[in-house]
Amino acid sequence: MQWWNGDGHMGWMGIWWIIGAALIALVVWALLRSSRGPRNTSSESPEHVLKRRYATGEIDHATYQQMLTELKG
Repeated sequence: MQWWNGDGHMGWMGIWWIIGAALIALVVWALLRSSRGPRNTSSESPEHVLKRRYATGEIDHATYQQMLTELKG
C-alpha cells in the first residue's frame, strides 16, 4: 500500500490529524470547564455576603462588625 503518491495525500492526512486532535482537545477543555461548577456571578452586595457569612457561622460577631465598618467606611 502506497501512503504517498506525490500529489499531496500525506499533507492532507496530516491536516486531518491536526484537526482531529484540536477537536478532541476542545471537547476535553469544554468538559473540564463545565465541571468546575457555577461561578460566583450573583449580584449580591458585599453587605449581603457578609451577613450570610455571619449567619452561617463562618465569621464571629467581632469580625462581622469590623468588616461591616470597613465596608461602610
